Amino acid sequence: MLEPLTFAPLIKPRVWGGRRLERYGVTIPDGAMIGEAWTLADLPESIPEGRSVVDSGVRTGRTLRSILRSEPGGVLGDAPPAEDGGFPLLVKLLDARENLSVQVHPTARYAKGHPGALMKSEAWVVLEAEPGAVIYKGLRRGLDRADFAAHAQAGTLLDDLVAVPVKRGDCHYLPSGICHALGAGIVVAEIQTPSDTTFRVYDWGRSGRELHLEQATECIFSATPEPGVESRPGATIDSRNFRTTRLCSTPYFTIERIELRKSAQLPLTPSPSAVVWMVLGGTVELTGQGGPRILTLGRTLLQPAAARGSALHGDAGATLLRIELPNERDRMLAETHA
Repeated sequence: MLEPLTFAPLIKPRVWGGRRLERYGVTIPDGAMIGEAWTLADLPESIPEGRSVVDSGVRTGRTLRSILRSEPGGVLGDAPPAEDGGFPLLVKLLDARENLSVQVHPTARYAKGHPGALMKSEAWVVLEAEPGAVIYKGLRRGLDRADFAAHAQAGTLLDDLVAVPVKRGDCHYLPSGICHALGAGIVVAEIQTPSDTTFRVYDWGRSGRELHLEQATECIFSATPEPGVESRPGATIDSRNFRTTRLCSTPYFTIERIELRKSAQLPLTPSPSAVVWMVLGGTVELTGQGGPRILTLGRTLLQPAAARGSALHGDAGATLLRIELPNERDRMLAETHA
């Protein structure tokens, strides 16, 4: 029987990164600037250091991919795997000390016609935001393909981007094909489809990094709306012990924020598919199968579909993200509209 799994973060130096992820349990080498920590990853073998390794319990030292190969139904349940057979989500922490490049990720349609490009839709849950911080999300209305290409080549694309002020607790969904950038002074949890394919269109004057204007233009102007997306926070449900808010619902994942109103136990009840948890506030203890284990800020836990008999305990103020995978029908609906 599979117990809940935790993994060693995979750290990624980035020119725009910083050191704030140390507050989220990420060990950063002296002098390094880390932009990303992948807390749950199972990318194709062609992507270096893209597969999480279990760091506690009886499966310590095993990759998530090896566990999936030996017990696919036990991990995923009814949820479909990624196209290459891997886990269908990538979960990260991002520290934007500086602006990220303005970029676009492949749509499913683009990826089907371009081997090696992987579709990416993502959501950002804002963990920290300095005063005045913004993200860039989409292009101004009326901008056509020719003007976009001309402005990107001239380096004046910034005037065409929609700047959105953000604060702690916000959630923004960024479907594949949207032009976007994470602004300076922001830390986010990123939940996305398993892809590391990025097409840059503007890099804030930094030199030495390639731009991909042709690919980005094709993705932006051929994108179609994804079905069944609810990207604004839904209703909040208050109970005696918990406050639960639906942050985002997409064909690829659903995100809820759960806040403990008092010291309480949150049973990890059987689920038809795998569930991913991330600690956003306070300290949480895993008990039962796979425990006892202390989960601190930023820690990510995978609850396999076959896991039974575990619970999370936290004091008042502890906060978690609960990320649920879709079923096969939801994924087929998304692919039909790709």
